[in-house]
Amino acid sequence: MHQHRTSPRPRAASLAAASLFAAAALAAPFAAGAVTGVAFVHGTGKQSNAYQDYWQPTMVDSVRQGLANPANYVVVNCDFEQYMWDSRAAGCLAQQLTDFINARGITQLIVITHSNGGNVMRWILSNPTYDSRYPNIIAKTVRVNALAPSSAGTPLADAAMNGNAFEQAVGWLLGYKSDAVKMQQVSWMATYNANNLYGTAGRPALPKPFRSVVGTDVDSSPFDSDSYCGGYTENVGLETTQNWLNSCSDGFLNCTSQSAAGTVWFQDKQRTAGAEPLSHNQSRRACFNLNTILRSDMTP
Repeated sequence: MHQHRTSPRPRAASLAAASLFAAAALAAPFAAGAVTGVAFVHGTGKQSNAYQDYWQPTMVDSVRQGLANPANYVVVNCDFEQYMWDSRAAGCLAQQLTDFINARGITQLIVITHSNGGNVMRWILSNPTYDSRYPNIIAKTVRVNALAPSSAGTPLADAAMNGNAFEQAVGWLLGYKSDAVKMQQVSWMATYNANNLYGTAGRPALPKPFRSVVGTDVDSSPFDSDSYCGGYTENVGLETTQNWLNSCSDGFLNCTSQSAAGTVWFQDKQRTAGAEPLSHNQSRRACFNLNTILRSDMTP
């Protein structure tokens, strides 16, 4: 058999080439692992510009500066007035996350959710066979930082669905009798948690960390400048709705609901500037250094 022989390379060149190859091989996994991105997932409601309307630029732009590449972010806009598994809710979220992962080459995804957005994300994490897009999203997800998640629902959803005068008081907060509001009734979420979702007591663990930030109170004094962060009128409204909740609540959710799935990362006063509480509206805004806490968590 004829063998093709090539002239040997100079030894120095061979060593240099080998060294480069070894360095490249060692660097490859680190380079791949360095493509970290963040996704912002809004709560109940149909959003078309959540960057401006729901989170606001100050919050989003502050948090993403913690990334090695601050351009690796996406602000999701979906119809979360639907049941969490609906194609317009989880389907929309799955598509937007998939498009983001593919467009930016994301290998490590940090997801920040607020309120009902935590339920939609938890549906994806809990039901990998439901949609062909879910497994890749789960594989790429490093963790979910769930801000005030409605993991066990809220009595306010029950009140809204009952159609009494209280419905008017919560309409601005979560809408009127949508499927998402119906879903967040306390008994309904208990059923979903027991049968369809992971992460709550007595259920299998979620495949990736789901860490909640718990809002414990509402301040709405006109004489306290802190009451104006996130919108004074909204905080006054949350002070009112808090009357239908436990003493530990953010004006929309009891602390027990916010703490029901995954683990508690921290309660607001443990880490916020001035030990200020985060109302349900403030936990999606750059209030009391929440944005800097999230920014410092942008590494895998």
